Amino acid sequence: MPADAHSASSKHELEHERDSASLHSGSHDPEKGAALPLPVPIAHPSFHDPYPNLPSFDDPNLPSAHSPALLEDDSPYPEVRSAVANTDDPAIPVATLRAWTLGVLWAILIPGLNQFFFFRYPAVTVTSIVPQLLTFPLGRLWARLLPNLTLNLFGLRVELNGGAFSIKEHVLITIMAGVGAGSAYATDIVAVQRVYYGEGYGFLYQWMVVMSTQLIGFSIGGIARRFLVQPPSMIWPYNLVTCALFNTLHAQRYAGVGARGGFSRETFFYVAFVGSACWYLVPGYLFTGLSFFSWVCWIKPDNLVLNQLFGVNYGLAMGLVTFDWAQIAYIGSPLATPWWAEANIAVGFVFFFWVLTPALYFTNTFYSKYMPISSGGSFDNTGASYNVTRILTPDKVFDEEKYKAYSPIFLSTTFSISYGLSFASITATITHAFLFFRKQIWTQSRRAMHEQPDIHARLMSVYPQVPEWWYAIIFVTMFIFGVVAIEVWDTKFPVQYFILALVISFFYVIPIGMIQAITNQQVGLNVITELIIGYALPGRPVAMMMFKTWGYITMAQALTFTSDFKLGHYMKIPPRQMFTSQVVATIIAGTVQLGVQAWMFTNIEGICDPHQKDGFRCPSTGVFGTASIIWGVIGPRRQFSPGQIYYALTFFFLVGFLCPLIAWLCTLKWPNSWLRYLNFPVIFSGTGLIPPANSNNYVPWAIVGFVFQYVIRRRHFAWWTKYNYVLSAALDSGVAVSAVLIFFILQYPNNGSIGADTIQTWWGNTVWLNTADGNRLPLISLAEGETFGPATW
Repeated sequence: MPADAHSASSKHELEHERDSASLHSGSHDPEKGAALPLPVPIAHPSFHDPYPNLPSFDDPNLPSAHSPALLEDDSPYPEVRSAVANTDDPAIPVATLRAWTLGVLWAILIPGLNQFFFFRYPAVTVTSIVPQLLTFPLGRLWARLLPNLTLNLFGLRVELNGGAFSIKEHVLITIMAGVGAGSAYATDIVAVQRVYYGEGYGFLYQWMVVMSTQLIGFSIGGIARRFLVQPPSMIWPYNLVTCALFNTLHAQRYAGVGARGGFSRETFFYVAFVGSACWYLVPGYLFTGLSFFSWVCWIKPDNLVLNQLFGVNYGLAMGLVTFDWAQIAYIGSPLATPWWAEANIAVGFVFFFWVLTPALYFTNTFYSKYMPISSGGSFDNTGASYNVTRILTPDKVFDEEKYKAYSPIFLSTTFSISYGLSFASITATITHAFLFFRKQIWTQSRRAMHEQPDIHARLMSVYPQVPEWWYAIIFVTMFIFGVVAIEVWDTKFPVQYFILALVISFFYVIPIGMIQAITNQQVGLNVITELIIGYALPGRPVAMMMFKTWGYITMAQALTFTSDFKLGHYMKIPPRQMFTSQVVATIIAGTVQLGVQAWMFTNIEGICDPHQKDGFRCPSTGVFGTASIIWGVIGPRRQFSPGQIYYALTFFFLVGFLCPLIAWLCTLKWPNSWLRYLNFPVIFSGTGLIPPANSNNYVPWAIVGFVFQYVIRRRHFAWWTKYNYVLSAALDSGVAVSAVLIFFILQYPNNGSIGADTIQTWWGNTVWLNTADGNRLPLISLAEGETFGPATW
């Protein structure tokens, strides 16, 4: 689904945003590049699935199993009992100097690294499982090597080495590493202002906007805690994998199935990490054609039809194969997504992008033949990139006369379809949640307000809660930051709409949070906020981006904060230490990301150019910028109202409403058929990164997912349990480190002249560019002075 990223957002709105009905609670964001894959519920390592062909508790349409009676000494939910310890020792150290040092270190490295890759295609996202695994040996080395000295820091006496590295220190460090790991949503506002509108308001403006959008959602945490953290029925199942890994690492033993030996998880991680880093040198530098593997276009480089279907730049990339993990994991690691979800996404991808998209393109629907079949940009009626400055006044406000004299805006076929899927995902998520989970949501919502605390809530009751005035300080401070940024700089964003965005976001936090905590699906607010501001304040692109960001990301950040609090609840982390670490890490991460972004725009030549030689093409910024034109400059009334070019896409709202209803009726008729696995919110939203993603990302992703999440999980469950997530982390981090080294050692020095006459120019690095696809040729090219499209608009 489009929506306008670490990414992810990964970190497209209507055009690919971290939008509606995200796969694992907000995991995909077309605009923010590759999504940050959240952990997904799996069977605990000690659990052997006796019926591998039947759905386990990660089945999307089955309620979580729970015991009929509340167990006094444990959680009433077997998923929680299998992954979370029902004991606690309040004397275990948590916020030690060691924890804060390593936590701050990761809060700098991981967000900075992800922000660097955010502007690159293909990007790779370093998820929190990487610092989770690497912190374990670092913490033990600290405990073994450093002396136990008492230091005086700012009047506080702290121990340099407090003894053995504890599990609670490990949890706190991992939370600090992950809370701001993905690219901050507001950094795209800054990038679009710079690239599309020539506005550079300085670091203070950027910092205030990023801090306000990232932190103001935390202020709702006091209320969210009562409804979404303390009640046992609010499971937040994707936290269970993280808990299981923590407990497994610190138990110092393998909790898998059977007497299987082999490498330890740590050794396996290092071996796979080195292998991944070394291999990436080939598709990432020596032979990039293995990454952009459009082999059919190499055979017929001038055949326009083949290039639209098989091209990897602006085509559908139907070649099926890539040898680059960065391409495979661009939409999230296939090793971190359950097979039922991958299968639903694959079904949606094949139908909408291999059947419907070519059908629309080759019948010239939406005047599509005059553009490439897949592009995240926008076009005018000559086939050139849409020049938004031609329809703006000097004050950056929409000028209707200039618009009528210039051109309507046109989108590629995949971009158009992604808008339609985004519309469908909004209604599909609501319909699906009501039909399949209404009783569960209602029952557990009532329990959330009245149910008795379980063992975990009772254990946590010994720790002081976060005072309400802490949340109030965050809200007031960040609200002031937002008002100052809006009023001091020329954003053309009235403060009353800033308040409205916060009201919308806060209103939806609890109901959406309950759905997410129970069903593992998050209803996004991107489309709603875009529609509201697009009709209310047309012609103001910066105001649109700000309203959408505060309206959506405030809710998303509140749920991120709440999810981490639930993880701390399971692992018995004192709430006040949790709160402090999250706030500090978020401030550090946002500041680092702005610094990295500023450095990149200053030092990387041609950044955000579609042909940037090192791949820094800013794919999500292009989608975000196009969204700002569609929703902010021109406005939805001129695009999707009756009689306009893309009016037909609004019927996807009806499609999204009807599809889950039909699936539900079919499950009533055939309750044990394969139809029970259909999940239309996932089908509609799972392809949300197209464009800029294409088959080169989705097909290999689905194939690898099938092998690991279906075949190996069922036939070699012990191996899968022990190594699957470790392998995913190793491949991701190996590619990330290798790509950084390649850039700073081989591509950035000497103005990129290293290998300019050899490596950079040989056939393997240019063949995928020297094609009709590489030259962005449409099926129909116009002569000078010719136009296409409607006569009036």
